[in-house]
This record gives sequence, C-alpha cells and structure tokens, in this order.
Amino acid sequence: MGLNEGRPRGAAARTRGSSAAAPTGDKPAIWLWSQYLLDAAAWIVAILLALILRYELLVKEVNVPGIAVFCAVAVVAQLAVGLSFALYRGRYSFGSFHEAKLLVIVAVLVAVILVLSSVAFFTVLEVPRSIGIIAFPFACMFLAATRYLKRMYVESKAKPGEDAQRTLIYGAGFLGNSLVSRMMQDPESPYFPVGLIDDDPAKKHLRLSSVPVLGRIDDLREVATRTQAQMLVIAFAEVEAAQVRRVSDLVAGLGIKVLVLPPLRDMLGAGGAAIADFREVAVEDLIGRHPVDIHPDEVAGYVAGKRVLVTGAGGSIGSELCRQLAGFAPAELIMLDRDETGLQSTQISITGRGLLTGRDTVLADIRDADALLDIFEDRRPQVVFHAAALKHVSLLEQYPEEAWKTNVQGSLNVLRASSAVGVTNFVNISTDKAADPTSVLGHSKRVAEKLTSWHAERTGQKYVSVRFGNVIGSRGSMLPLFTEQIRNGGPLTVTDPEVTRFFMTIPEACQLVVQAGAIGRAGEVLILDMGEPVRILDVAQRMIAMSGKDIDIVFTGLRPGEKMHEDLMGVGENDSRPLHPKISHTSVAPLDPQQLSLQAWKAEGGFGHGTRGITSGQSQAGTRPGATPSSDAPVPPVDSHAGGRAS
Repeated sequence: MGLNEGRPRGAAARTRGSSAAAPTGDKPAIWLWSQYLLDAAAWIVAILLALILRYELLVKEVNVPGIAVFCAVAVVAQLAVGLSFALYRGRYSFGSFHEAKLLVIVAVLVAVILVLSSVAFFTVLEVPRSIGIIAFPFACMFLAATRYLKRMYVESKAKPGEDAQRTLIYGAGFLGNSLVSRMMQDPESPYFPVGLIDDDPAKKHLRLSSVPVLGRIDDLREVATRTQAQMLVIAFAEVEAAQVRRVSDLVAGLGIKVLVLPPLRDMLGAGGAAIADFREVAVEDLIGRHPVDIHPDEVAGYVAGKRVLVTGAGGSIGSELCRQLAGFAPAELIMLDRDETGLQSTQISITGRGLLTGRDTVLADIRDADALLDIFEDRRPQVVFHAAALKHVSLLEQYPEEAWKTNVQGSLNVLRASSAVGVTNFVNISTDKAADPTSVLGHSKRVAEKLTSWHAERTGQKYVSVRFGNVIGSRGSMLPLFTEQIRNGGPLTVTDPEVTRFFMTIPEACQLVVQAGAIGRAGEVLILDMGEPVRILDVAQRMIAMSGKDIDIVFTGLRPGEKMHEDLMGVGENDSRPLHPKISHTSVAPLDPQQLSLQAWKAEGGFGHGTRGITSGQSQAGTRPGATPSSDAPVPPVDSHAGGRAS
C-alpha cells in the first residue's frame, strides 16, 4: 500500500511524488522561461530601487539611456549565467535549498558583471559604480520571492482529494516530514494528514507543511478520536515490535488501520522500496525483531572470493542465507538440497531464472555419505553453511530415527566431507531447543552441536554452531498455521494459555549465521539475544483481531517433548559476549563420532519405544521421563556400526 495505490511498488516516489512542488526534468519550457522573465524583471526593479536610493529620490539626475543599457546588461547576464549553471534547465526544484544556494551564486556573478560594466563604461553609461552593489540584495530578495510565491501557489493547488482518508503520522522527524509533504502535494493521494504525534517535547508546537504536532504517544487515543482519523502511519524506518504493539493497543477499537514503512535496508537497496510504500501492520511486525547489525568487513573477509556451499538451500533459512551470501561476492555459491522445487525457487530469487542447468544447484541428500563426499571433493568448498535438517517437533517425536538419520548422521556426513576437503569455516545451524533438550529435535540438534565442536578440535578450523529461536514465517511454523486456521474459520489451536516462545525474523536469523562465521571461535555455540519471549496466546488473539473475524481458540495441551518456556542457555553454559553486544558465546562438550549410538541416544532421551505420552506436570517442568537435564555427557558406544553411514 502506498500513496499511489494500483501502481507498481515504488512508483509513488519515482513518478509523481514530488512533481507538484518540485518539478524537475519534465518542466514545460513555458514554465522555465516564465521564471527567467520574472528574474529579469527582478533585476530591473532592483536596479531602479538602487538608483532611487543612490540619488536620494533626485531622479532628474539619472541618465535614462545609460540605465536602460545597464538594465539590458543585467538581463543578458542573468540569462547567460543562469543557463551556464542550469538554473533554467529544470535541474533544481523550485523553492528548494539547492536552488536558493545556486540563486545566490548566480546573483553574485551578475552583480560582479554589473559593477565591472559600470567601471569600464562609466563615461558612456554614466551609471554610478555602486548601483550593482546596492541592487544585489534587492535582486536576491526578489529572485527568491518569486520562487517562493510560485511554490506556495503550486502547493495550494495540490491538496489531497475529498475522498482521501484522514491520517495521523507518528513521528515528526525526517521521514514524517517527507510523508506529510508527499501527502499534501499529491492531489491523488489517498491519505490526508490531519496531525502528527511525536514524543519529543521540543516539537510540541511544530508544524510540517501546515500540519501540527497534536500530542505525544500517550495522547494518541484522544487525538485520534478528536481528529476522526482513519489511518495511522508509523514514520520510523526501524521500529521495534514492542512499539508497534503499543500503538496497535492504543488505537484498538477505534477502527483505525495502522501502517508501517518498509525497513530502511529496503528503501536504501537498489530497486528496493520507496518511502511511500507503507503497508498495514502484519503479525510479524508485532512479534518480530529487527536484524542485528553485522560487520560487513568481517563477513566479506571470509566469504568474498571463496567457494561457499549451503546445505538445505531450498528451505526458508537456507534460501535466505543464499540470498544474503550472494551479496558478498563469493567466487562460487553452491546450493545443495534434496528438494528440487525448493532449489529452483532459491535460484530464481537470486539469478532471476530457474533453469537448474548450472553448477550453482546440487541435488543431493545429506544422508548419503558417499554422494556427499564425491560432491565435496569435486567442488572443493572453502566455507560451508549447514542448514539442512528435520525440524517438526511432533512428527519427530513419532519417528525419532528419522531425526537421527538427518540431524545427527546427516550432519556428521557434512562435517566429515568438510574436514576431508579442508573447509576452513563451517557454520552448523542449530535451535534453541538444543539447550537442555526435552524433545527428539532438541536432542538430535544437541548431538550435532557436539559433533561440530569435536571436528573443530580435530581440524583446528572455525567450526561453530548457531542457535535459533522460532523463525517467523518459515514453512510449517506457527504463523502460517494460524493464518490457514483463520482462513478456514477456526478454531485456532494453542497448546497452553501460558506457553511462550522466542521469535526472530528469517533475515535476522540468517544475519546471525553469516556473522557467526566471522566472529565465532572454533567449537563455540553462538546465541542471539532474542529479547523477551512472546506468549503464543497473545499472538493468536492479535491475529484474530487483525482478521476481523469471530474465531474461537482451543487449548490442546502440551505435546510430547514440548516445553512451557524455551531456554536459551543450557545448564552450565555461560553467557559471554566478547565481540558483539547481541551475540552470546558458549561452548558444548565435544563428542567423538566413534561414540555415537542410536540405541544409547534413544535411551538417554527417553524415546526408545516410539511415541510417548507426557503428563501435564512433566510438560510444565520442561522434562520427560528418563531425560537428563543436559545432553553434555558422552554417549557410550553400544552398537557395532557406530559412526558409520546413516541408513
């Protein structure tokens, strides 16, 4: 949604956004030449005023023919200097600071020409040499005045139409000012700004394009009622989810739509969003967080010019990871997955084509150790991001051996192939469920962290793991499920009224992964500061409110392996942040692959007999029968094929 609905994204800013008050390259010739005629008249009037002041109203002493020639010199000089500085070629916006600065320069040069002419031809013109100097300030004033009056006229004619919706702007800074100007200057704008909201006391009496600041955020509800606003635009490029929730709560029940701007990185990116491309608040804005700041130089140092391989490249995390890595100019980006459709989608998003004929896509299963080793020996990657995994808690509770084959044995296959070809940077994508795990997923990913740590010790290279919280919008995650349930008329299913989870956006998760490869030390586990956990019931209620439907919520109870509240750190893990304020460093005990045993792993996790039940008391405590608080203890060897290929 933008100022020009129905046009392509970004069209508002690029086609018409500033044409009303700031005509540029498409100004008609008559507009430009009429301005020159006004400027010429300004110099003539300025010279006449200068003469009156110079002769103290004794106009009989004025040499009329000489003054006429002197005025002609000023008119010609204004044209010549103005054209040489593109003043009459539509380069600058009327009434802008850029034009004002140029106007002074042009006026100074014309005044210099007049002074030199009066000195050189004084005996002929009989015009006092001081006339050019006296006329200069008058000329500047008249030149600026004509432009200001013209700008006021244009702005008065370019008001939003009668059908425009009454809109409040939260934020009276640069973006707020830009939005108000666009809205007020576009006669086709669907939004009419009726007031501004800002928490800065210094802006209490501020007006932007005649639109006043009406109060602070605490006054929002009263201001919205008084102005009969229908829309509220949050004019911050990077606004925290907590602030979006607060604004949404303040206007709840008033029938006001809350709009947000695109992220700053999108507005600054090539071909990205425009400032006018704001949209309605989505649930991601209410519970998400903004990507952490990464250090591009550090990332480029180990990615640029290197052969980079990403497993699980067709998934939500893997595909976004590939898109971000492509921006750091690797020598080769190798996207590996067993999902051919996912690989094609990722390739299209990066290259704009999905032919699947190049060497950038590799179809393989990480469970196949021999095939994986052949691929690594052929392509010789230097940096590996391991995103391939099974992740659905409930399904893996029923089929724990599948988690073992992919998350444990598959990860081991990738690690072995990486060490065999001398990979220098390896990033294993883990989950916060690996901290004091209680589920099959958590236990399997915990083992993968330990295997990564062991290979870091063995190779001496930077092999690290990164723990994620719940990723907003990924395939199979909570938000798509709630959206589908709402579309079908409900009910929404929530496990428990008090259950909470940590959330992050897909870009945030991938930025953490990329940064981890740069700052992680061998064998470490890196964990993002994910802020405060979000109650799932609150998310469900907000999504129902945003849908405008009357939908019930059904509580199903915690499923086997689920916790009431997730942990970020396991027992005995330290929260150390030596290199980045948002990234914690901890370590896990390494696990020799020779000690791997499927039977011992299942017995330790308490899921040796398939699907298990879990009582309410056990789920509240986040434990399972037979589970240990942590999986850091080595698993003793049991079967004869430990450490071999996954079946």
